[in-house]
Amino acid sequence: KLHLSVMSEVTNSTQAPFYFILTGIPGFEASHIWISIPFCCLYTISLMGNTTILAVIRKEPALHQPMYLFLSMLALTDLGLTLTTLPTVMQLLWFNIRKISFEACFAQFFFLHGFSFMESSVLLAMSFDRYVAICRPLHYASILTTEVIGRIGLAIICRCVLAVLPALFLLKRLPFCRSHLLSHSYCLHPDMIRLVCADIQVNSWYGFALALLIIVMDPLLIVFSYTLILKSILGTASRTERFRALNNCLSHILAVLVLYIPMVGVSMTHRFAKHASPLVHVIIANVYLLAPPVMNPIIYSVKTKQIRQGIFHLLF
Repeated sequence: KLHLSVMSEVTNSTQAPFYFILTGIPGFEASHIWISIPFCCLYTISLMGNTTILAVIRKEPALHQPMYLFLSMLALTDLGLTLTTLPTVMQLLWFNIRKISFEACFAQFFFLHGFSFMESSVLLAMSFDRYVAICRPLHYASILTTEVIGRIGLAIICRCVLAVLPALFLLKRLPFCRSHLLSHSYCLHPDMIRLVCADIQVNSWYGFALALLIIVMDPLLIVFSYTLILKSILGTASRTERFRALNNCLSHILAVLVLYIPMVGVSMTHRFAKHASPLVHVIIANVYLLAPPVMNPIIYSVKTKQIRQGIFHLLF
């Protein structure tokens, strides 16, 4: 009987927990209500900004062009990323609700990483759009037809789902028998995998391959497209045409920097700064998840004349 009792305890300890425990801002738990104010403002800016971009593009027939259709994909992705983290973050800051069920955490894990990878894929597609517009302007309309853009959108969705699902199943099969305490107010893969008490070599290799596929390959392809653009501009265009072409690309370049700098920061922090202050991890992770949805609508509203005019027509 004693042997059976011990075996039962071991079995129960290696079973997946029914919930995880989320963490807010370490060391500032007493100030969560005040901290919720800037978070609420950032989420509001993201929701209103991206919804406005979508409404403007839908209402203005002149904006039914490839560049703005890709921009609408970016806005939808940013909305998805915002709505994925908003419930757990705000309920923790407002009501100190720290528990999240096993299933809900994995669902958030899937959508959070899926929309993050989707953002990278959309930015890659937008770089191809800029390449065709500048280097092959006479063929722009024939290459980027509505049908082609629809296929690109479908390919982006399939790519991200097929990238995240294996990571989800590889993690879900493992036992969580350590502390159920997560380091953030949402479920990130690097944060969840450290709670596993089994061999995670397969997960680590898959995560490394995924990092190469998304975090490394996508920026390299974007840089390659801009290398071709610069080569074309410097070889044929006048100074005025060069300035106009680069100005048209500036919004996209800023959006790329806003995504990849925090993304690389999160990846490097989890891999090489595991013993850094928990506050550092939390700040970098929040910048990574909030910066693109908040900044992208502002960038495109300020830098794109057609979007500014569309917002004016929408409001007045």
